[in-house]
Amino acid sequence: MNQFSHITADRLPDLLRRMPKAELHIHIEGSLEPELIFALAQRNGVVLPYASIEDLRAAYAFTDLQSFLDIYYAGASVLLKAQDFFDMAMAYFQRAAADNVVHAELFFDPQTHTDRGVPFDTVIRGLSRACEAAKREHGISASLILCFLRHLSEEAAFTVLDQALPYRDHFIGVGLDSSERGHPPEKFSRVFARCRELGLRVVAHAGEEGPPAYIWSALIELKVQRIDHGVRCLEDAALVARLVQDGMPLTVCPLSNVKLCVVPQMAAHPLPAMLDAGLCVTVNSDDPAYFGGYINQNFLATFAALPQLTAAHAHRLASNSIDASFICASEKQRHLDALNAVFAAA
Repeated sequence: MNQFSHITADRLPDLLRRMPKAELHIHIEGSLEPELIFALAQRNGVVLPYASIEDLRAAYAFTDLQSFLDIYYAGASVLLKAQDFFDMAMAYFQRAAADNVVHAELFFDPQTHTDRGVPFDTVIRGLSRACEAAKREHGISASLILCFLRHLSEEAAFTVLDQALPYRDHFIGVGLDSSERGHPPEKFSRVFARCRELGLRVVAHAGEEGPPAYIWSALIELKVQRIDHGVRCLEDAALVARLVQDGMPLTVCPLSNVKLCVVPQMAAHPLPAMLDAGLCVTVNSDDPAYFGGYINQNFLATFAALPQLTAAHAHRLASNSIDASFICASEKQRHLDALNAVFAAA
């Protein structure tokens, strides 16, 4: 009998809401809600191709990753000043605090902004100030991970890395995101090698729309410390064995997978099979403003659709998120102790 067998299914939703958790796969630009998009557009004199908030929300009928990215980049066009980036991040932190997120590692896409003429300094100053305020106002520790856009060249990635290095103290690592198909991880082998030399943490999106081969490439060529998404790993038994052996964390985003048609419906999500295989899975929100929910909504929707998931799975997912974070061992233990206390009182 597992130690949480006394926690019945009807008590799970409250437990999912209350348990401390880390969020390791959140694109901060993807937390930009339509209301804030229109407010920033008005503040900055940006004309949007949508007549109203309702029109913008109606466009969120995605058929794949690219159809989402087209709207994602349009929304980001309203971000012009450091205060805009600060306001966006603080809106996320307020929601994260309500969801009992104790630590967050935020992806940001500088090329989305520098290619529009927004200086890197503007982006990083706004986001860094928000991370400091999150600790002060909400008790959430937060770090930034700079993501390279994989549909652009490795040369462009080196350029943004050069722009970022004077601000090395403001971010902890690098990632790889944007359109996966046709842009395998090995395209960025040299820039990731340079980032590892600099002591940066390295993660990469792989195995969302891309094949299991992309996960292998992220492991072998980029030598990543986490795989973002990774849901297609189950198609390759040898890959699953490697991921389990390495204890490689997978930052899975269930609502995103459904919204982008990676899986047909939540009831078909491979999360239970991934847990059964012994994979180090975490639950995250990805781009919550676009995909229907922040981290607690992801937990609640997943557990509601997959009744085989239990309190033991919830504890494991939350503890995985803390263990897989890039915070120090003492901070991890503090959060794990708090997590265990919540379950002990359930």
